[in-house]
Amino acid sequence: MDRLAGFRSDPERCCIPMGIPWLYAMVVVLALSACQGKSGGGSQSRQESTEEPSPAQMLQTKISRFSPTTITADVSRLSPADRQALDKIIEAARYMDLIYRRQVWSGNEALLEKLKSDASLEGQARLHYFRINVGPWSRLDKNEPFLDGVPSEKPPEANFYPADMTRQEFGEWLDGLSPQDRRRATGFFHAIRRDSGRKLVSVPYSQEYREFLEPAARLLREAAALTTNATLKQFLTSRAEAFLTDDYYASDVAWMELDAPIDVTIGPYETYEDELFSYKAAFEAFVTLRNDEESARLAGLSAHLQEIENNLPLDARFRNPKIGTIAPIRVVDVVFTSGEANRGVQTAAFNLPNDERIVKEKGTKRVMLKNVQQAKFEKTLVPIAGVVLDPSQRPDLSFEAFFMHILAHELVHGLGPHNISVGGRNTTVRQELKELYSAIEEAKADVTGLFALQHLIDSGVIDRKLERVMYVTFLASIFRSVRFGITEAHGRGVALQFNHFLDEGGVRPGAEAGTFQIDPDQIKSAVRKLAGEILTLQAEGSYSKADALLKRYAVIRPEMRQALDRLGQIPVDIEPIYPLAGAVGAAQTNPPVSRR
Repeated sequence: MDRLAGFRSDPERCCIPMGIPWLYAMVVVLALSACQGKSGGGSQSRQESTEEPSPAQMLQTKISRFSPTTITADVSRLSPADRQALDKIIEAARYMDLIYRRQVWSGNEALLEKLKSDASLEGQARLHYFRINVGPWSRLDKNEPFLDGVPSEKPPEANFYPADMTRQEFGEWLDGLSPQDRRRATGFFHAIRRDSGRKLVSVPYSQEYREFLEPAARLLREAAALTTNATLKQFLTSRAEAFLTDDYYASDVAWMELDAPIDVTIGPYETYEDELFSYKAAFEAFVTLRNDEESARLAGLSAHLQEIENNLPLDARFRNPKIGTIAPIRVVDVVFTSGEANRGVQTAAFNLPNDERIVKEKGTKRVMLKNVQQAKFEKTLVPIAGVVLDPSQRPDLSFEAFFMHILAHELVHGLGPHNISVGGRNTTVRQELKELYSAIEEAKADVTGLFALQHLIDSGVIDRKLERVMYVTFLASIFRSVRFGITEAHGRGVALQFNHFLDEGGVRPGAEAGTFQIDPDQIKSAVRKLAGEILTLQAEGSYSKADALLKRYAVIRPEMRQALDRLGQIPVDIEPIYPLAGAVGAAQTNPPVSRR
């Protein structure tokens, strides 16, 4: 999953537009510039220019890496009833922000209230950057704190586990549990807490976040009552039930079968925030409208997934002879996102669900956020390519290639090893690789996605003209993604690939200093070799091999650092502005909020 119209949600503030706080940061800079302008003569101005930047200026520099971008969609095709249902769904989605903020860190809610009370220009900048990161750690800067009075390191346990719990304590506790209790403790939907006797206990999400999930469920039911689309009604109803029971199986199946103008994803999904074990799912929401024309164009690719699986560069005994039969591809335009879906770097596409039972029985659904991808391509990738690509290959930059590789990335998330056996014990790749899983899985999806596209080109399924542009476009996109930071799964994954390709000759220095180019004679074999290595260590459930691969390759070498240093004025990503959600939010009352 690669991490846009209107307002960043915050139910506590009646939908204060996230597009507006960046104006505060601009005011900071203008005000500071005005003060300098009043200082008078040239000698003093020259002296002031050598002074260290103020805290507000340093924050503005960080904020400016996210380009404010309006993301919207055409709602004119919706029926009046579905338009009303969309409003209800957006309101339900706002609660995902409240849950996610609590999941990131136990101190987030109190800190947010403190930041809101500071009306100064610097205070507004602090609040703005807190909202971008959903916390006091800068996700683009190795999770360094940008506020005083917070832990110097972002807690790897987030707020899923007790802050004083050790890995050893958790492991010893697991050893004493029944198989059913162990599944809960290592599963997606239970937080780990301490009871009155200081012993570890599993607390279901339905209990831990009841104050938010109950009103969210009510709103989903109200939306279900409005829509006339049977599949949307079924998903909203079953997901509302899941919020209160922690049984997401039926609603995940209903989501796979969703075939409606409104395509909504809401609930606990990804485990990136759990940097301790990658077990616990964070809440998020994507409220989108289906792009029927693009979805129809790509629908046929799902029929080739088994063929790709059968040809993966992996020992045949590790391949899945029968992947899930439901594998829809949806191209959508985003209306609103919340929770983990709207923090830091924005998601361009996703492949869900993550529940290995669903993956095995039904497959996965790939959702392409086209309006977000277009924004990312124009705001970041085009200018990056003008700096890091060899001039001879810059004309090969292609949005179609960017779009198709993101699709392939999501397609192959559902392929390869998932449920595995290690030493005669049935387990999953996620549980065996623990905190390394996300980075390895993102690297697998990238490189195996390239392999899959090449296979489809060689098979005549995709026009061969894509081959000329896809590797070059991916090379430029490596520099886009690594700027997310190598403490982030996607950033680590692309650093791994770049260094591996450089060592294998698939990527080589360009004719101009500080540029790079694809070697068309070497890149295919380099892709196949790395894909095979990653898929095999996943099939073996080898934590040690994953650790060794990341330690060797998931680093910023000098040649990459020099290129990255030249990208300083180019936005790293977009900051979404959601006008449709803002119009809805302005007419609604604030949801109730309680404190812990």
